[in-house]
Amino acid sequence: MEASRAVARRVDDLVRRCSSGLRGAAFQAEVVRAIHALLPVDAVFLATADPGTLLFTGTFAEDPLVDVADQFVHNEFGHDDVNKFQSLATGARHVATLDTATRGDRHASARYRDIMAPLGLGDELRAALVTPSGCWGYLCLHRADSPYGFSSADVRLIERLTASLGTGCRLSLAAQGTDEMAAVAPGVVVLHPDPTLAAITGEAERLLADIADYSSSSPRLPAAVYAAASSLQSIDHGTARPDASQTLRVRTKSGGWLLVHGTSLHGTADDQIAVIIEPAHPGSNAPLILSSLGLTGRESEIALRGTARHVYQSDRGTTALVCVHSQRSSEVDLRQDWRTKPP
Repeated sequence: MEASRAVARRVDDLVRRCSSGLRGAAFQAEVVRAIHALLPVDAVFLATADPGTLLFTGTFAEDPLVDVADQFVHNEFGHDDVNKFQSLATGARHVATLDTATRGDRHASARYRDIMAPLGLGDELRAALVTPSGCWGYLCLHRADSPYGFSSADVRLIERLTASLGTGCRLSLAAQGTDEMAAVAPGVVVLHPDPTLAAITGEAERLLADIADYSSSSPRLPAAVYAAASSLQSIDHGTARPDASQTLRVRTKSGGWLLVHGTSLHGTADDQIAVIIEPAHPGSNAPLILSSLGLTGRESEIALRGTARHVYQSDRGTTALVCVHSQRSSEVDLRQDWRTKPP
């Protein structure tokens, strides 16, 4: 009984922290700390997502996942497999284990055979962090390889947290930035199909430096770059979801948004991929801004069809302003969703 009360307190504490507007590394650290306090797990993976395309916009991984993060991204968006994040995001159940998806035959998953088993990992528990305004992230918990995987009780516990964790991801992206984003020309990253780096422009390096999961001292690029490239490959190979996209939006550390787009380079020796990175125009970014404020799809639709007179993001990218004029009680007053006041 005391153990059950302790778990309930930890769940309530995590739910409160998810609503506090923690940003970036602070939010990630809080989630990882709480998960380890709730469940025995050997590694945690957490990603933010673009709710429009369901692609990764940023990732956090514990060892031993760190060194193979790009392989996981390539598996997720470039290959057929079971227990995919995007399937969980669009399905009736948002949480599932690898053992359930493969009916106990883990080797039926290429992700297990090629990535997890060599790392000594066994079952995984995956969750799509879905809220009324969309899917804002993903969580994956790993345990060491053994005949025993996650239980149905473990699944139910994470199911209780998915919406709150999704809200935390959303608020971490909607929170106020710190610095102005420099106005620079679009940047280009060229990848080999495997996908290792072939070339990068100086403009791309400057733009990528404003993404949380990028380090100039690491050979790995941000997850958003790999996600765009892998999604493009799956589209070109005809294995992608019908609504798949090779374009996504990424929140920057300075508070703006970047547009990341993958495209094929025809005529190259090994079918190289170009990933174009550029600041997203605030006007075209209005649907994502509205979603990041917590509006549902219906509320955003009302705003964009004329109920809202203005939707904009400041030149610092720190706030969205929605001026609504509501004539009927059924219309949505979006002012209640303001997080910060416009400059």
